[in-house]
Amino acid sequence: MRVYTDPRCLEHRSPPRYPEQASRLSSILSHLADAGYEIGEPSAAAVEAARGAVTALHPVAYVERFERAVARGDSLFDSADNPLSPGTADAAWGAVATALTAADAAAAGEAAFAAVRPPGHHCERETAMGFCYFNNAAVAAEHLRRRHGLDRVAIYDFDVHHGNGTQHLFEDRADVFYASTHQFPFYPGTGAAGERGVGEGEGATLNVPLAAGCGDDEHRRAIEEEVLPALAAFAPEALVVSAGFDSWRGDPLGGMKVSEEGFAEWGRRCGELAREACGGRVMAVLEGGYDVDSLGQLVEACLEGLSSGLAAGG
Repeated sequence: MRVYTDPRCLEHRSPPRYPEQASRLSSILSHLADAGYEIGEPSAAAVEAARGAVTALHPVAYVERFERAVARGDSLFDSADNPLSPGTADAAWGAVATALTAADAAAAGEAAFAAVRPPGHHCERETAMGFCYFNNAAVAAEHLRRRHGLDRVAIYDFDVHHGNGTQHLFEDRADVFYASTHQFPFYPGTGAAGERGVGEGEGATLNVPLAAGCGDDEHRRAIEEEVLPALAAFAPEALVVSAGFDSWRGDPLGGMKVSEEGFAEWGRRCGELAREACGGRVMAVLEGGYDVDSLGQLVEACLEGLSSGLAAGG
């Protein structure tokens, strides 16, 4: 399992007591390094490809508006959930470059985790929201299609919040399948079971909303009975995992009761799916998770599970 990050991701600064802080990422990196993981940085090719990969999904006008807001010294961008600092744009580009590097590794059959911030799955085509400025997972999925020639890419999002941006970016397409388990009703208000895609993309979106208070058992049933069969039927050539850790029972923003063992099991099932359906082509990208003291061990559990799933039967 390869782990990648970009030092620029730590340069995005948030106001005091704001949930999305640089300490989230630094705690994960410190824990993974202590656990023996080698942590690489984005490739030069990924850094060079980042702008083109982003503008394949987000309009150039949106990207330029974001960069102008940072350069002017604005305090917010699009919503109160999206504070700006002098390093915000660099951090967002670093997150994209890291996600692209992980996607390149996955395309070569080497599982990878992009340890990044800001997160991405709430970012809509032309609107930043929910701490997100570019949609890292969506950009990685489109990169796998365009750069690596894959016909079908699946995204599984297990953040406690629904990935509205990712869903909306692909909901009218049949070549990217989006599946999500999430707390509902909850921020951002999307993700009802009846949202299944539109037009040519109808049926390529799967939402499995879960009530607050659900733990390992409820998530296991949702994954085994709905998510995995749907993803297997889609027969993806690569799997992108939007890995949010805010359904953890101690998370200050979520309302779920998932254990460390639960995240390990989710990782294992994703690894098994990737091994059986995708030739081992799988990557994960960090989304939410705000209990800084626990984040590192939760991420490690998930990555260990993912590795074991990939190796099973090998």
